[in-house]
Amino acid sequence: MIDLHCHILPGIDDGAKNLDESLALINTAISNGITHMMCTPHIQLGRFDNTVDTISMAFNQVQQQVTAQALNIKLAFAAEVRICPEIMILAKQAKLPFIGQWQGKNVLLLELPHSHVPPGTEQLIKWLHKNDIIPMIAHPERNRDILADYKKLKILVRTHCLFQITASSIIGDFGEGPKALAEKMLMDDLVNIIATDAHSLKRRPPKLAEGRMAAAKLIGDEKAHKLVFDTPQLISATKFM
Repeated sequence: MIDLHCHILPGIDDGAKNLDESLALINTAISNGITHMMCTPHIQLGRFDNTVDTISMAFNQVQQQVTAQALNIKLAFAAEVRICPEIMILAKQAKLPFIGQWQGKNVLLLELPHSHVPPGTEQLIKWLHKNDIIPMIAHPERNRDILADYKKLKILVRTHCLFQITASSIIGDFGEGPKALAEKMLMDDLVNIIATDAHSLKRRPPKLAEGRMAAAKLIGDEKAHKLVFDTPQLISATKFM
């Protein structure tokens, strides 16, 4: 399976605190059946001021150990970028790390605040499209606005963005609300990929196999497989080389 959203790089966001935690998460992911991981630390201006350079340094540190220990996994890096007006500046400066490509456009893993869908989100998404960038909305099933009103998700659907839901949401780790919303999105065929959004072994370990199995009970094995392998593979083909 291919995981396109995780926080396993050490010490640069709220994920793995150090290299030992990074390697523990990677070994757990391997045991879970994950063969490829896209490391996506937060870029959230004012809180996690990461750049391609800081992410690359942390990534190289992990990759060296993965190679030295001959761990059976392939890694690449991008970022989970919190929505903000500065995204347009970063895009113009070619400073946005993308998780791959879809239909000839770069794919940006875009995070909304957990509390709401900010005003201007539709306009920003349209701007990104015009600049050959497709937003993939990270874990919309955990957004309070969308949890309260499914129509808020439908508005985003009309902007032709992509959607990633979290494996742990489908199995109920985030509570009944996100679980029910993730299930509804799956049944409505609105999900493009399932990912782990793994942060730590105790709090948020990689559970992609469990999420896939839960999804398969709703939409069948073939469609569930597509969400953890086929589509992630198509998106990330240029990253895992």
